[in-house]
Amino acid sequence: MSEDYSKHYSVMNRDVLDHISNIFSKEDKLNFADMTFGAGGHTLKLASEFKNSNVYAVDQDPEAFANGQHLIKINCFEDRVTLFHTNFENFPDLDEIKEKKFNAIVMDLGVSSHHFDDQKRGFSFRFEADLDMRMNIKDDSTDKASDILNKYSEEDIANIIFEYGEERYSRRIAKRIIEKRSVSSIKTTKELEEICFLSYPSHERHKRIHPATKTFQALRIYVNRELEVLENTIEKLFQMLDENGLLLIISFHSLEDRIVKHKFKEIFQIDRNTVKILTKKPQLPSDEEVSENPRSRSAKLRVIQKVNQEGYFGKKKKKR
Repeated sequence: MSEDYSKHYSVMNRDVLDHISNIFSKEDKLNFADMTFGAGGHTLKLASEFKNSNVYAVDQDPEAFANGQHLIKINCFEDRVTLFHTNFENFPDLDEIKEKKFNAIVMDLGVSSHHFDDQKRGFSFRFEADLDMRMNIKDDSTDKASDILNKYSEEDIANIIFEYGEERYSRRIAKRIIEKRSVSSIKTTKELEEICFLSYPSHERHKRIHPATKTFQALRIYVNRELEVLENTIEKLFQMLDENGLLLIISFHSLEDRIVKHKFKEIFQIDRNTVKILTKKPQLPSDEEVSENPRSRSAKLRVIQKVNQEGYFGKKKKKR
């Protein structure tokens, strides 16, 4: 278990709770799901504020899972928080889940602060580490980032960096990767950082965004199939919602947000009478939150609701 996990700041946690509280009473017996447990911020907050409810969460990272079991125990939530060690794409098919309906499902996408700050995982070029980048480090069937750099063709590497990192210098970087690996295998974060740095024109190497940022993002997304899993899962999760239930998704870059936006529109087009998109534009973190946690500045929250045939989509307001 890592102490860093317990210090993690769950982005837009209050906003998520506000959306749910606008629909459901905290005294109700409800079912919630958290598709990206991470450090447990969203799960634990739901369990704390909705004391009569059950929360089901998943995380594919064995370190997050072990830490999550510890957090559930020390918070005395064993009777109403259940954590599964799996990718969220498998959640709809879990035997314990298949027959359940949910009042709210939360997805906090991207990589937790723990992954960026853990020197041995290879997610960040701030540290010298093996180029791994797998969320599930026990899954030997998945290629590490270093496997991709040392085995894939120049064209495939360039396409990955361009498609998943939106990197304008993807072909330059791929060319230099091939040149470097012809001499010796590329194994560490610092080796890849240097390749990216030298691939940029000299006048663009010292700007606000480091030359390696987009390439590291691209490899992480590709290694973990992040966009593919997201696209394949959103509609399935929406179908698991109970009447008036919410699907709340927090994304951190344009590729994720684009998928969420388009999937929500597709779901709405299927049956406009039973679907309501509550965020016509993505909701952004408050200035206060960004000040407290600069990593939240790129977050975008989108919310969709499964309403009943009469279009009722909120709890009745009390008369004053």
